[in-house]
Amino acid sequence: MKKVLPTVTGPGLLLALVSLAAASCAGPRPGSARPVTPASTVTPAGTARPAGSPAVEPVPAPPGQLPQTRAFPSAHSRAFHAEMISLWAAVVTGQARLARPAFFPLSAYTQVKAIADPAADWHSRLYGEFRLDVAAAHHYLGRAARHAALLRVIVPAAQASWIDPGVCANGVGYWHAAGARLVYRQRGQVRSIGIASLISWRGRWYVVHFGAVLRTGSAGIVGTPAAGPGVPGPPGGC
Repeated sequence: MKKVLPTVTGPGLLLALVSLAAASCAGPRPGSARPVTPASTVTPAGTARPAGSPAVEPVPAPPGQLPQTRAFPSAHSRAFHAEMISLWAAVVTGQARLARPAFFPLSAYTQVKAIADPAADWHSRLYGEFRLDVAAAHHYLGRAARHAALLRVIVPAAQASWIDPGVCANGVGYWHAAGARLVYRQRGQVRSIGIASLISWRGRWYVVHFGAVLRTGSAGIVGTPAAGPGVPGPPGGC
């Protein structure tokens, strides 16, 4: 597959739904923005095959049981590369379990959330919504889903903010980046869908909300589909 060089993108519009789920990580807030390059782009070569099962790579085990650090995640690391390949494998097959390595680990979430039962919230709300969104993205790609090839993932790193403890029912801080983009080619056309929220644990990005942070119902959501690479962002949320 032809390599795609890193691109630089500016802030744009990310469509959001307008109801707040219980204990959600949503809501605008001022944050300490990370002074990095305007955008980080990772190019996962060979992330999907034209037919048959998608290619996957081993993902390092998440350090979820270790305490948080303020290390800023890289979108160019081998771990993130492998995570995004697993996420794309889930999208093209409709099997959310394939993306578990890319999803924010339960062991870290129980440290982050200052609520009564974070494990139950992770299973019933967070991962439950993720599964619905993966199914929605798979349906959006249609019958030719397995013929869609991931080209690159755009992470608006310059817009990332550190979320302090005490915000959004969190007991531990983390880096947050809103509106990353999965850019893919299908039937000769370049298209993209969004990743609503990435958050960090010990210097690694993980998906925490895929299609949307806020939602009005129980259906899965495809995040801001677009012809071409789309526009990452905007910043905000937690």
